[in-house]
Amino acid sequence: MPRKTQSPVKGTDPSGKLLNDLRTLITDARQDVARFVNSALVMLYWRVGQRIRKDILKEKRAEYGERILPTLSAKLEVEFGSGFSQRNLASMVRFAEVFPDLEILHTLCAKLSWSHFRQIIYLRDDLQRNFYAEMSRIENWSVRTLERKISGMLYERTALSKKPTELIKKELADLKERDKLTPDLVFRDPYFLDFLGLKDTYSEKDLETAILREMEAFILELGVGFSFVARQKRMTVRDDDFYLDLLFYHRNFTG
Repeated sequence: MPRKTQSPVKGTDPSGKLLNDLRTLITDARQDVARFVNSALVMLYWRVGQRIRKDILKEKRAEYGERILPTLSAKLEVEFGSGFSQRNLASMVRFAEVFPDLEILHTLCAKLSWSHFRQIIYLRDDLQRNFYAEMSRIENWSVRTLERKISGMLYERTALSKKPTELIKKELADLKERDKLTPDLVFRDPYFLDFLGLKDTYSEKDLETAILREMEAFILELGVGFSFVARQKRMTVRDDDFYLDLLFYHRNFTG
């Protein structure tokens, strides 16, 4: 009598969990490799820029600097591809010039790509560059988001940019050390009346209405974890009622 084979129980797949586990391992490994390759590429570009810069400075001749990049590019592009174009070599030199601290660079290149750095390195001063670099790292901005923030002059519109230079440096140093955003880093100056469409005289009600009208764009620039909760929020303290004009909330993300 032929032996009856037992069919698998409906709805179970003994290989399903194994397959999912293997997918997770492969995906995680790909991400690790991508991060490593990105970091290695950024560091390579920094070292290339630093080496060229030292040679130019050693020569102390402007015409040498103008001549050396096309010469090097013509040789390197043939052997290593378009990543070593004359324009990219010039960006590498600029990169090494404006980011001289390797320890800081190691921290940044774990999150920022070369495309991020190319957006940042041609900004006008150190504080502005550090602001966008740290915000990109903490907020995980894409290159497109970073470009939009720069073109929208986010740094210039923060309360931070109005502080004395030494205080700005301290705020940015704290941000690097603690990965913690402060209100001055994310909130804009409150009285951009032209931006809000308010000119000359205005009432508190006009100001509140104007701010709420711009709230959607405003929240997009606040960063991860911020939300608008309520308008004229009632708060009772010892049987007395108080009303908050605008109430925001921030969830403290870790990890």
